Amino acid sequence: MEEAWQPPAPQPSPPTTGRRSNLFEAAATYVAACAEDDYESSAEAARWVSPEALCFGVNELACRAVIALAREHDQTPRDVARTLLGLPVA
Repeated sequence: MEEAWQPPAPQPSPPTTGRRSNLFEAAATYVAACAEDDYESSAEAARWVSPEALCFGVNELACRAVIALAREHDQTPRDVARTLLGLPVA
């Protein structure tokens, strides 16, 4: 049985700008790059912090985005999240 393709494991390293990146900078760069199908930038951002930190940052970004969209559209965060994922509103 053939396994699904997995990107290479990120190796912690500072960003190429020479300054240390925090997990929120890494998460913002990673998510924006993924949204733009920019594999190189997403892989680079994934190297800035540990996988656990990146996961936390992406989760925090998702929560903040859903809350902002819910307020903007006068909906519940649950309804917004389900709509974004193409699920029926519960």
